[in-house]
Amino acid sequence: MQDPKLQIQMLHDRVMVKADGTGERRSSAGIVIPATAEVSKKLVWGEVFGVGSHVRTVKVGDRVLFARDDQYEVDVQGTTYLVLRERELHAVASERAEHGTGLYL
Repeated sequence: MQDPKLQIQMLHDRVMVKADGTGERRSSAGIVIPATAEVSKKLVWGEVFGVGSHVRTVKVGDRVLFARDDQYEVDVQGTTYLVLRERELHAVASERAEHGTGLYL
């Protein structure tokens, strides 16, 4: 039986992320490329669902960019999340860049 009030506290510098989409991509011609196709190392976007006490740069609800390779997967009540270290994150999306590249998503 699953507990609907299950709460998970991440430890240390760990971040729990849910990756956006299924991993499938479309070419410019409209051909579907499955997630298992190894074209190159591709970074993916995801939403942060949990952070450890030593995480300084992201918070729950942030959109982050990371490599999906070699991450730990965990299923929580039927939803798959990835667990990674804060240093494995490549970028954090923000509504408005106060400093940085000036690129908006």
